[in-house]
Amino acid sequence: MRQYLLFALLPLALTGCQTVTPEERRAADQRTCLGYGFKAGTDAMARCLLDLDLERRADARSWRDQSTPAMWAPMYVERRIIIRKDD
Repeated sequence: MRQYLLFALLPLALTGCQTVTPEERRAADQRTCLGYGFKAGTDAMARCLLDLDLERRADARSWRDQSTPAMWAPMYVERRIIIRKDD
């Protein structure tokens, strides 16, 4: 599980270090789909590009949903007060 989490967060960490324009992201996605064997201009290529985009968005939502409770959860601090009666 820990390895999967590291593998899943690695792309997010790397993209956080640099800004990728939408054009650069599209070109990278096209290279990925072409590498899978899809032909440019086909419905299968369009579906591959859509799947990559949907997966990227799902990963971002998952990361946001998992990190939000940890960052914004209320913090409870316990402070005990000891009262003793002096005789």
